[in-house]
Amino acid sequence: MSPQAARLHAALPQTQCTRCGYPDCAGYAEAMASGEADIHLCPPGGAEGVARLARLTGRPVRPIDPERGTEGPRTVAVIDEAWCIGCTLCIDACPTDAILGTNKRMHTVIEPWCTGCELCVPVCPVDCIALENASGERTGWAAWSQAQADVALARYTARGARRVRAAEEHAARLEAKARAKLADLPAQTHGAEGAELQRKRSVIEAALARARARREQAG
Repeated sequence: MSPQAARLHAALPQTQCTRCGYPDCAGYAEAMASGEADIHLCPPGGAEGVARLARLTGRPVRPIDPERGTEGPRTVAVIDEAWCIGCTLCIDACPTDAILGTNKRMHTVIEPWCTGCELCVPVCPVDCIALENASGERTGWAAWSQAQADVALARYTARGARRVRAAEEHAARLEAKARAKLADLPAQTHGAEGAELQRKRSVIEAALARARARREQAG
């Protein structure tokens, strides 16, 4: 990340909501720094957020792009425990690991860690997640402190690192299994049996190549 992108990133609320059209706050900051994105695409930051970005970029202040949403109070997700089926889809969607639960068990939201990103709502198959006003009439940066932004970023970063480790470990397990199968193949034979053996070797070698590619991508 360039120095300018880092400054812009630090000025964002770190809700990781993707309303700006980028995968996270870092992606939006880099897009602004490169000139790809304008400074008025972050509804959680609101008017104060646009003003902060304007000071850093020298660009004019603009109203929040209505296609991205509107400035409003900070919300927190609440799960209706009577309807939750424990599918874990909301857990996978939460960018700050603010939802606690496991497969086929009731889930709950840890309120201090919830950024109100809304990403858990559309993935719920039983529509048991609602958003509640957590800041009254306060909106934008008046409803969201720098300390909360710092916590959200730390949790988002930790989640990303954990997912990378999990992907690396999964790829390593797949590679180990493929190597074990390759080692178990009998010595080369002739005729139809040899052709089948070669086919199996080719399949396993292809699996090994995919496992290596996954590990490299995760890294």
